[in-house]
Amino acid sequence: MPRSIHSTQPPLRFIALRFNPFILKITQWLLPLLLRFRTRPWLPAGIVNIEARNVKVLAELYQQFQAGKIRFLIAFRHPEVEDPLCMLYLLSRIVPKVARQQNIELKNRVHSYFLYDRGMTIWAGDWLGRLFSRIGGVPVRRGRRLDRHAIQTARELFANGKFPISVAPEGGTNGLSGVVSPLEPGVAQMSFWCLEDLQKANRSETVVIVPIAIQYRYTEPPWSKLDWLLSKLELDSGLPIKEIAQGEQQEIYYQRIYRLAEYLIAEMEEFYRRFYHQDIPKSISNEESPSPNQVLTERLHRLMNTALQVAEQYFGLQSQGTFIDRCRRLEEAGWSYIYREDLPDIKALPPFKRGLADWIAEEADLRMRHMRLVESFVAVTATYIQEQPTAERFAEIALLMFDMLSRIKDTTLPGRPRLGWKEAQITVGEPISVSDRWANSQGDRHAVRQALSDLTRDLQVALQKMID
Repeated sequence: MPRSIHSTQPPLRFIALRFNPFILKITQWLLPLLLRFRTRPWLPAGIVNIEARNVKVLAELYQQFQAGKIRFLIAFRHPEVEDPLCMLYLLSRIVPKVARQQNIELKNRVHSYFLYDRGMTIWAGDWLGRLFSRIGGVPVRRGRRLDRHAIQTARELFANGKFPISVAPEGGTNGLSGVVSPLEPGVAQMSFWCLEDLQKANRSETVVIVPIAIQYRYTEPPWSKLDWLLSKLELDSGLPIKEIAQGEQQEIYYQRIYRLAEYLIAEMEEFYRRFYHQDIPKSISNEESPSPNQVLTERLHRLMNTALQVAEQYFGLQSQGTFIDRCRRLEEAGWSYIYREDLPDIKALPPFKRGLADWIAEEADLRMRHMRLVESFVAVTATYIQEQPTAERFAEIALLMFDMLSRIKDTTLPGRPRLGWKEAQITVGEPISVSDRWANSQGDRHAVRQALSDLTRDLQVALQKMID
């Protein structure tokens, strides 16, 4: 992850697609190693097995695609950073295998283009952009209203590319296998654009969206590693030591997580009251007498709103939209102060102007940290653990807390601790026809907007059903 930024940076240029079948082949060959040892080769943690359901549907879609009958977009859940590797494994290994078993003839390579966040190259390094460009990746500036290069490239690939295209409609990871974050409207819009382009070219292909869900589970519940992680978080946060020895194992871990969350929220509330002069009430009044979980979640959301407002006030932004919408706008605003497109040659600046530019970049980076804290918790609900008190859900919440503390106490965000070997479960959903919806909405702007909204909603419902 990136260190703190202390100076202005060159603009974030668009990384053009330079697809290379040989580089893709090497990447596919290395997949099992990448899945097991993506971050720390010496740790016994990673993904050791990938299972997939309903793959025949995807194999048949590829057959129709290669026959020129359809164009399709893969909309996949994005809870963890390993998701793209799992998707690559699904397409390169599982789909061809199922196609052979089901006597489904596939003439060409099974692969897809994909959209990725341009910010990934900031924390991972420029090498990642070079790799992605050669295996089918198109970078997107998530906060820009109009990322012309990305839109034009993705639109061209969707309508005319030799592969389908994959998109994570949530726009980013939320760290939770059991919750789908609110979807961004880009998938629906891209599908309508594809139909427009096909119609202009007098082509009759059907356009569909294929929802795909990804979930993870540990091969063995990592209770001992979870105990170590919670002890570390309690120590790092300064939470007074208190033995909790009553109740079942799940109840003990729940009490520890709840106590840690309550302590961290209280500390952050006081931080914003004292140093950012924010008016945060010390209690929540509700006539309906909500449960302690609901009170804690309301405090969390109020704290998230406060953190975003602190950053928005600095950048002169309105507090409008969902938490995710606001995070995206803040990211783009911060990048515009750091990666200066209005400075063609940073090195040619006189020392005075260079100093001012560096000052602004450093302060923008600091203000964006408020937004980064919020990003980790946009999908947390009051009952997430109580609904299913599994080791996986305890670990997911504890790791989100680890991310928060790491962003505050370190100049870099270290790699997450690995708690054990994991398995991935991929579910291919039933295709959603876009052609029928598009045909029924023509001639009326309101009808088009409603059709886009309905398509986004139906995709959200489909993804959530597959993981419930």
